[in-house]
Amino acid sequence: MSHMNELKKGIFKENPTFIIMLGMCPTLGVSTQVSNAIGMGASVIFVLFFSNIVISMLRKIIPDTVRIPSYIVVIASFVTIVEMILHAFVPAVYEALGVYLPLIVVNCIILGRAEAFANKNTVLDSALDAIGMGVGFTLSLSLIALIREVIGAGTITLFPIGSFSGVITIPLLSESPVRVITLASGALLVMGYLKALFIYKSTRREEK
Repeated sequence: MSHMNELKKGIFKENPTFIIMLGMCPTLGVSTQVSNAIGMGASVIFVLFFSNIVISMLRKIIPDTVRIPSYIVVIASFVTIVEMILHAFVPAVYEALGVYLPLIVVNCIILGRAEAFANKNTVLDSALDAIGMGVGFTLSLSLIALIREVIGAGTITLFPIGSFSGVITIPLLSESPVRVITLASGALLVMGYLKALFIYKSTRREEK
């Protein structure tokens, strides 16, 4: 049961976006389109999962004096792998994520889980923690992006498949979009309302 709790806590109880409030830079920067949010979320899950495993395996070997630099080296290695994969197979997402992709190296979620969890727990628990936190971040980012894109542009941008261009146009909203939602201020507004709703639901659940 404890393993399942490690997996679920990042999605609800310790959601990195709405509860812990980490990784705000990519949340504001790439949540303008759903495809960008999914691409960033998948990248964070990959890096978080493998870096947590490696750091947990080496937790008794890495000296305390070089702990943080060691984490950054491990994380940077997996970020480089992600960049190469996206650049080779999904160049559109690679270009859209831009500078936010290499900035995963210093993402507070990944460094925070390395220091607060992977450094103190087993490989299995660290892997489950990474999956939960990564999925929680991806769902949060995708939800914010969905609301911002639908209201701010009247579209939903997904990955193109075959003859499908990847762009779904919403008739009424595309004719009169609320452009402010696509700005950084719009992202903060959406995040604020979603965080309030998330806290309200969590409080009600605890009361019951």
